[in-house]
Amino acid sequence: MAVARHQYRIYIKAPIAQVWNAVIDPAFTQRYFHGTSFDAPPAAAQPYRTSLGSGGAAVDGIIEVLEPPHRLVMTWHVLFDAAMSVEPPSRVEWTLTEEGEHLTRLDLVHGDLARSPLTWANVQHGWVWILDGMKTLLETGGDLPVPTAATSDDTQSVDPAADWHRAQGIETNNAMWDLLDAEPSAERDEELLRHAYASAYHWQRAARRGPENEIRASYMLSKAHWKVGLAERALHYADRCLAMCSEHGVADFDLAYGHEMRARSLKVLGRHAEAVAEWQRALDTAVADPEDKAIVDADLAGGL
Repeated sequence: MAVARHQYRIYIKAPIAQVWNAVIDPAFTQRYFHGTSFDAPPAAAQPYRTSLGSGGAAVDGIIEVLEPPHRLVMTWHVLFDAAMSVEPPSRVEWTLTEEGEHLTRLDLVHGDLARSPLTWANVQHGWVWILDGMKTLLETGGDLPVPTAATSDDTQSVDPAADWHRAQGIETNNAMWDLLDAEPSAERDEELLRHAYASAYHWQRAARRGPENEIRASYMLSKAHWKVGLAERALHYADRCLAMCSEHGVADFDLAYGHEMRARSLKVLGRHAEAVAEWQRALDTAVADPEDKAIVDADLAGGL
């Protein structure tokens, strides 16, 4: 599983040296980076700290890579918030690429956030405003308006950890598809099951979750156990998937896939007549959206 991170890319109509200067020069950073600046010029392999214009500490860490005007890698430990300050350091990487005489591509990656859900949520949209502010300053000489509380409420969950769990649920679920297609091995099987349980765990705690997320988590648990040859557990989760569809009135492709996995599990268990009947229920389930129906039809086309 990849480490939780945020990635951003912008293009700035300015020479690369000017963009690099905007990353490290207090005269620039204080205008777009919430009034913060380095306490001292950054130096490779040395500690650093940034402070607010009011004098309060903002962030500290280690400068891991300093390659002007192309790359800056720094660990990131929050000081301005008590709750975030107890989370482990994450890592920020700036990469500048010259795309033309007066055009610079800026890539920013904020990673190593898997154990820092509060920081993850805080910087997710925060970096967007910062990078937009830098671009505006360099291209126009002007500043963006100060973000308001209303803007913050529009972009962030009341529970930052729930947003983090949602991102982890998506990441672990997506990673399962590559594992399902991978060559069978003990290592693949173990990794597949770990991803399935991790995804279910995170979706249970995710922001904006609904019954369909728990239904799909049960489906993926069934599929993972069936794939590794644990048919009894696969049937257990298929039954759970279908029971939740019934409880919450969920039909369409979720119901079709629940019947699919129940059929496949029953076949492995030697309950062939039941498997055939369940497979027919999968085929008979109405799927309203044409694109969803095409996907379901393709998945069932190979037969039981």
